Amino acid sequence: MSDLLDYLRRCIAHEGPISVAQYMETCLAHPEHGYYITRDPLGAIGDFTTAPEISQMFGELIGLWAAQVWQTMGAPGSVSWIELGPGRGTLSADALRAMSGVPGLKQRIEVHLVETSPVLRQCQTAALQSWAPTWHDSIDTLPGGPAIIIANEFFDALPIRQLVRAGAEWRERTVELSDSGELVFGQTPALGIAPVLPAGLSNVKDGDIVEVSLAAMGVVRTLTDRLRDQGGAALIIDYGHGASAPGDTLQAVKGHAFHDVLQDPGSADLTAHVDFAQLAVTARKAAGVVYGPLTQGAFLRALGIELRAEQLRAKANLEQSIAIDSALERLTAGDAMGRLFKVMAITAPGLSAPAGFENLHSSDDST
Repeated sequence: MSDLLDYLRRCIAHEGPISVAQYMETCLAHPEHGYYITRDPLGAIGDFTTAPEISQMFGELIGLWAAQVWQTMGAPGSVSWIELGPGRGTLSADALRAMSGVPGLKQRIEVHLVETSPVLRQCQTAALQSWAPTWHDSIDTLPGGPAIIIANEFFDALPIRQLVRAGAEWRERTVELSDSGELVFGQTPALGIAPVLPAGLSNVKDGDIVEVSLAAMGVVRTLTDRLRDQGGAALIIDYGHGASAPGDTLQAVKGHAFHDVLQDPGSADLTAHVDFAQLAVTARKAAGVVYGPLTQGAFLRALGIELRAEQLRAKANLEQSIAIDSALERLTAGDAMGRLFKVMAITAPGLSAPAGFENLHSSDDST
């Protein structure tokens, strides 16, 4: 029995069932036994692979996107590059290298990373040593001033509540103990107050699950307040849906395969699909300007990933060329990451549309 499982059993036995949000937060961020605290989850020997680890093209294009934002902002004398959940630091390293080629920009960048994992901070130190990054445990300690904020596969790991329609009432899905002491899903009694739900989901069918991430909405609200008052833009890239929809999307991944969500807590990555529509509503309420979401494939093609792949192939051998083509397919194809992953930008009022979001046909928009 794992230490985290023992901890959860004791908590539930003493305090009663916990919400799905509490379960996710404990499994991922427990200060001693949490999934992200204890390991590097990325790569072939890890549990999953993110876009920056697939190809340098991804980070380079994000860097050029950021450089265009900086120019649109009027090329301020100082700008914070902020990445939320930067993994091994690969995206930031590739992006900052690309940004360094823009005259006058490199010396104006201050790098800030929001990361709680001591293991991943070591990886980021190696990747970004020349940039002398500053680390933060949360967005609350980020410095003021103009900023370019990147969140790639960050929001999917934020805790969600799962609300269950029960006739005319709503209940909340919980994690509790079976008679034999195993973790199982349960439900609360009917909620005394009707929950605040994403638009269009108040009349779902009996038994349907509606997911709400108060944590994600809180982060977007804080970031948008900052952008509105101090300038800049945020780019959110994640898998999820462009329109709010009911459904149970909570999943666990271990060793690049799906895993039982309640088995061996703390040993697998827990995520849920991001509700981009709800994030957009939250940002607009805070007076931010929202672009997208678009599919990742449409966004990367608009930024010129096919041209970048061609440039890399011109200097590559056969084996490298095959790898470039494979990465391009994986990042942009509709049956790979190209459609499941979405991209949304939030900017301060008054900025022109950021790169990738201008002149796209409506058919490129994600739904």
